Amino acid sequence: MEAIFNTPDFLLLIMFLTVALGFWLQRYKMFKSLGPALTVIVIGIVLSNLKIVPVNHDVYGIISGYCVPLSICICLLSLDLKEMRKLSKEPIIALFSAVFSVCLMAFLFGLVFATKIDEGWKVAGMFVGTYTGGSSNLTAIAVGLDAARETIAAANAADYVIGIPTLIFMFASPAILKHSKFFNKIWPYHHTEEELLGDGDHTELMAAKEWSIQDIAWMLAIGFTIVAIATKLAGVLFGEGFRSAGRIILITTMSIIVAQLPQIKKLRGNFDLGLYVALLFLTTIGFAVDLKQFFGSTLHITIFCFCVVIGCTILHLVITRLFKVKYEYVILSIVGAISDGPTAALVASGAQWKGLINIGLLMGVLAGACGNYAGISVAYLIKGVLGL
Repeated sequence: MEAIFNTPDFLLLIMFLTVALGFWLQRYKMFKSLGPALTVIVIGIVLSNLKIVPVNHDVYGIISGYCVPLSICICLLSLDLKEMRKLSKEPIIALFSAVFSVCLMAFLFGLVFATKIDEGWKVAGMFVGTYTGGSSNLTAIAVGLDAARETIAAANAADYVIGIPTLIFMFASPAILKHSKFFNKIWPYHHTEEELLGDGDHTELMAAKEWSIQDIAWMLAIGFTIVAIATKLAGVLFGEGFRSAGRIILITTMSIIVAQLPQIKKLRGNFDLGLYVALLFLTTIGFAVDLKQFFGSTLHITIFCFCVVIGCTILHLVITRLFKVKYEYVILSIVGAISDGPTAALVASGAQWKGLINIGLLMGVLAGACGNYAGISVAYLIKGVLGL
């Protein structure tokens, strides 16, 4: 059965309406607890599974290609490096804990499942990639290991079945954990409201405020300029396997440098505009969730993926709790590893952790940058131990 709407003009219309509806619903307590990010994802899931919009479409890739890097730039224009230095220790601990936990669990469970799955040692490396930098790392490692098409498809399906619900839960977790007395008792380490808001001089997200069309024009112009230059440089400086991560690193670095200019600091509304652009991309995440696929992936690979995700999450929580890391950093490090830096930034923005948006972004970028090397290393280590 084809979707009711499957042309680019109608899909764009539905995306913009979904974002508008997501913000309008924030006036109600339930949706305000979810936040605008999770709200638009849920709406997207409903629309795609009711066959109102298709699960896959070329326009989704176009939206992702433009909106994600542009939102990174615009959000980063408010970055203050002095604040970054104050928050540097705990994010680094959380980041290294996340990467270490994924590598260790993928190795241990890889020893168990590698002989039960075709090219199981390669699958282990692919899972390290996808849970330290997202699907782009999974594909890069699969190509690097010369995995079969069937193996790549099965690994992606398992990642989809396990990873998407985990990611959706991560979007909901800030509101859930904030109001959980039990969690706050066993994990008393968290930021104050003042720290989450940054310098404390910010009005409520998407609230009525004074904007200038010049501010919007300059932010969009700067954002597209940085993305274009970074994309061009990435094509010249980096190979195919590292080009995507290298592009994000370049965008991040250039945006941070530009953000330190006094003229840029005067621009208003960068956080709001960046989140709005990002939410257009998040609608496509919701559209891509086909609930039927939860029952369609290979059993052993799905169990393998589930064990890696649960195992590394538990180990990561134990390590960060021992080091007394604030739980906001823990959540962002998990999202940054499971998905990527932009998604971690979206979780922070959806939770209105304005002071942590840039931290989450950088944590994800750093995790993704080392994911290819870690994944290939774990794969060959499993192969060597098992003598495959």
